[in-house]
Amino acid sequence: MKEQLKNIELFLKGSNFYRGIRLTFAVVVPLVALNFLGYFEFAPAIVVGAFLNAPGDIPGSLKRKVNAILISTGLTMLITAIILFSKPLLPLLIAALVIISFSVSLISVYGFRASLVSFSGLLAMVLAFAIQKESAYDILVHVTLMGIGGLWYLLVSYVFQKLAPKKDENQLLSDTLLHIGEYLKLRAQLLTKKTKRDVLMQQTSVLQTQINEKHEILREVLLTERKRSGRSHYDEKQWLIFISSVNIFELIEAKHLDYTEIDRLFGERKEFLKASKKLNKVMGNHLITLSELLIQKNKIPNKDSLLNALSDANEAISKYIEAVQLPKAREGALVLRNLYDYQEQLLLEIRAIRRVMANVEEASRVSLKRQDASQFLTLQEYRLNVIVQNFSLNSTLFRHALRFTVAILFAFVLGSLLDIRNTYWILLTIIVIMRPNYGLTKERSKDRIIGTLIGATVAIGIVLLTQNVIVYSVLAIVSLTLAFALIQQNYKSAAALITVNIIFVYSLINPDAFQVIQYRVLDTIIGASIAVIANYILWPSWEADNLKQVLQNVFYKNKEYLLATQALYHDKSKNQITYKVARKEAFLAISNLNAAFQRMTQDPKSKQKEFQLIYDMVTLNQTMISAIASIGSFITNHKTTPASREFDAIIVKISNTLKICSSILDNVDEEKQIDPFPIGDAQERLMETYHNLSHLRDENIQKGNTELDKDTLHNLQEAYLIANQLIWLKSLSDNLKRATTKYKEALMTTK
Repeated sequence: MKEQLKNIELFLKGSNFYRGIRLTFAVVVPLVALNFLGYFEFAPAIVVGAFLNAPGDIPGSLKRKVNAILISTGLTMLITAIILFSKPLLPLLIAALVIISFSVSLISVYGFRASLVSFSGLLAMVLAFAIQKESAYDILVHVTLMGIGGLWYLLVSYVFQKLAPKKDENQLLSDTLLHIGEYLKLRAQLLTKKTKRDVLMQQTSVLQTQINEKHEILREVLLTERKRSGRSHYDEKQWLIFISSVNIFELIEAKHLDYTEIDRLFGERKEFLKASKKLNKVMGNHLITLSELLIQKNKIPNKDSLLNALSDANEAISKYIEAVQLPKAREGALVLRNLYDYQEQLLLEIRAIRRVMANVEEASRVSLKRQDASQFLTLQEYRLNVIVQNFSLNSTLFRHALRFTVAILFAFVLGSLLDIRNTYWILLTIIVIMRPNYGLTKERSKDRIIGTLIGATVAIGIVLLTQNVIVYSVLAIVSLTLAFALIQQNYKSAAALITVNIIFVYSLINPDAFQVIQYRVLDTIIGASIAVIANYILWPSWEADNLKQVLQNVFYKNKEYLLATQALYHDKSKNQITYKVARKEAFLAISNLNAAFQRMTQDPKSKQKEFQLIYDMVTLNQTMISAIASIGSFITNHKTTPASREFDAIIVKISNTLKICSSILDNVDEEKQIDPFPIGDAQERLMETYHNLSHLRDENIQKGNTELDKDTLHNLQEAYLIANQLIWLKSLSDNLKRATTKYKEALMTTK
C-alpha cells in the first residue's frame, strides 16, 4: 500500500500529469469563459485549435517548442480550410484527402518533434469531417478561431513553463536515474545468472535505448538553456547531475565483462562475486531512490548502506586471495580489483549526485566552452533535400506515407459506401495507431481495442448508475487530464480514458450514450484492423530489410570511438572533448541498433530473416562498444603509462576490420590493409608486459615483500586490462567480420 501511495505521489508531482493539467486548462478555460461572456458559439473552434496544437509541446528547448506550435497552428488551419472547402465536391474531397495524407505524413522525416506536428495536421484533417460549415464566411471564421486556439495554447504552455520552469528537466533526470538504477541491478544479475544471460542482455538493450534517448533530450534542454540564459545555481545543479549520469552510464557500459572468462576463473567459486553483485544492487536501488527524490523533494537517505557494501566488496578480494592463494589467484584477483575500482568510481559519481541534491557548497562546477558544448548537440537537418532523399521506395517513411494514404482512402470509401455514421472515427483510429513498423502498429492496435473496451465498459457502468450532467462534465475533465498524462507511459490506459472522455462529451450533447458507445467500439475495431492489415500487405517495412544502414553506422561510430580512445591514451589533456563526443555518438548508434532489433522481434516470425545471425551481430557490436568503454574509462580515471607501439598496432588492425565490415555490406572490395606491426607479435608483447610485472611481483613475494604498493598495483591492472581488452576486441572484430560476411551471403541468397 505504501509503495502504491508513493507511485501515485510521483505521478501527481511529475511532468506528465502537469502536461495533462496544462492541456485541460487550455481546453476548459475557453469553454467556461466564453459561456460566461455569452459567446459560447466561438468556444468549440478555439478548443479544437488548442487541442490540435498540443502534441508538439514536448520537452526540449523553448525555441523548438514555440516553432513547433506555430508551424502546427498554421498547418492545422490550412488543412481544415482545404477539407471544409472541398466537402461539397466528392472528387475534390478525395483528392485533398490523398494529397494531405501523403504529404503531411512525410513530414516525419524531420524527426520526432516533426512527427508530432505531422500528427496534429492529420488529426485536423480527420476532425474537419466532423465540422459542419456551409458558407465560406463560416469556414474562415472557424479557421481563424482555430488559429486563436493555437496561439492560446502557446500562451498557456509558456505561462505553465514559467510557473514550473524545471519540471520537465527534473522528470527527465528522474527517469534517467531510474533507468540507470534498473540497468545496474540487471548488470548485477549477469555476474552469476549464467543460464539467464541471453534474456537479461535483451532487457539491458531496452534500457540502454531508453537511457540514450533521455540523455539526448537532456543535452538539448540543458545545453541550449546554458547558451540562452547563462548558468543559474539550479541550472548548474541539473547539469552536474546529468554529467554524473553520463559518467555512470559509461562506467556501467565499460564493465560488459567477458562472462565466459568470469565463469572460467571463478567456476564453482561464485560466492566471491556475491559482494560485487550486492554492491551493484545497493547502488542501483540508491539511484532509484534519488530519482524519486528529484520529484518528491524529500530528505536524502544516508550513505551507510553504500559504504558498507563497498567495504564488503573490497574484503571479498582478500578472502579470494586467501582461499585460492597466489600466484594462482592473481587473474581472478585482478578481475575483482578492476571490478571494485569501477564500482568505487560509480560510487563517487553517485555521491556527487547526492552532494548536488543536498546543496553541498563544495559540489564542483563544470566549465564547458560554447564551441565545445555545440559538439554534443545532435542537430536536425530541416532542408528540403531531406524529403527529396526520402522520396524513394527504399525509404521506410516514404513507404509508410504511401501505405497510410491508401489505408485512409480505403477507410473513407468504405465508410461512405456502408453509410457508417461516424466514418471519421475510423480515420482517427488509423491516424493514432498506424506506425511505420508493423510490430508497433499491431501492439498499439491491441492496446487501443482493449483500452476502448475497458473505457466503454466503465462508461456504461457510470451511465447506468447516473444520468447526471455534472457528473459527466467532471469525469470528462478528469479523464482528459489523466489520458494525456498517461499517453506516453501507458497507451492502453490512455486509450481507455480517451474513450471515457469522448463518451461523456458526446453524452452531454446527445443523451443516447449507449449508441455512442456502440459506434465508438465498432469504429475502433474497424480502424485498427485496417491499420494492421495495411501494414502487413502494402509495401511492408520489415526491420530485417532495413538493418544495413544501421549496422554500417554502428561500424563507423565504433571505429571513431576506438580511435578517439587511442588518442586519449596518448594525450588526456588535449583529447577529452573529442573522446566524449565520439563516446556519445557510439552510444547513440548502438542504441539505434538495439531499437531496430527490438522492433524486429515484433515482426512476424516469417519476416525475421537470419534472426540468430543478426542477434549475434547486435551482441558483438554491443560487446565491442563496452570493451572500448572499458579501456577509455580506465584511461580517464587512472594515471597511465605511455601507449605502446603494440597498442597502436592492434588498434589500427581492429579499426581496419570495422572498415572492412562496412565495405562488405556495401559490396565493395576493401583494399588490403598492411598491418604496421605483426599482430601476433603485438598481442604476445602486450601479454608479456603483464607477465613480466606478474613475475616481478612473485619474486618480491618470495623475498618477503608482501605489501603491494599503489603504483605496482596500478601498473598490473593497466597491463592486464589493456592487454586482455585489446585482444578481446581483436577477437570480437574478427568474429564480427565473419558474421557480416555470412549475413551478406544470406541476404544475397534470399533475393
